[in-house]
Amino acid sequence: MGLHVCLYVPNIIDYIRALLVLFAWSVYSHPALFLPVYVLSVLLDGLDGWAARRLKQTSRFGAWLDVVVDNFGRGMIWSMLYKWGWMVASVEWCVFVCNHSTRGAQWKSSFTESPVWVQAVMANGFRTPLGVLTIAGLHGLPLWLYGIQHGFLSLLFHVPHWLQIFCLLLLAAGRLLCLAVEMWCILAHIKYLTRDEDEEKRD
Repeated sequence: MGLHVCLYVPNIIDYIRALLVLFAWSVYSHPALFLPVYVLSVLLDGLDGWAARRLKQTSRFGAWLDVVVDNFGRGMIWSMLYKWGWMVASVEWCVFVCNHSTRGAQWKSSFTESPVWVQAVMANGFRTPLGVLTIAGLHGLPLWLYGIQHGFLSLLFHVPHWLQIFCLLLLAAGRLLCLAVEMWCILAHIKYLTRDEDEEKRD
């Protein structure tokens, strides 16, 4: 793999996504600008994977970069939403390190030995009912909280209060499920590291 991989179309899309996140951060206090820019960066997350498969430009660098930009964007919005938002971002970065250091670019499809409930989330690249709920919570909860915090769900989209609360609870459930999977990944990685260390000592 040479440096030409950096110029693959899906990777260029991810560079654009990163720039969109930076711009969204700069206009965070202006929902009319922040929302379309940040949502566009999220939507492009689906386009880069499609482009990689369509153009046969999949790569380890691209798989790594995709998750880096995802975490970059969500970390930004969580940190801006709440003082404790950095903790959510820290967990996501920790899971990124755990998965990519042991499973590499194929981390999404390498959970065959995980518990049934983890497999139910991860199966078919999250294309399962639990997987969809998890991804909705992962990406949608911070955006929904931003909408509630800035009032545009009521003022701009006229979303009834009961529906705001219902969607909030649904997205929170998805994010909690995601957190459970994240904790399993971290614990599995710790077991992997300590098991290898014990084996090296015995040798």
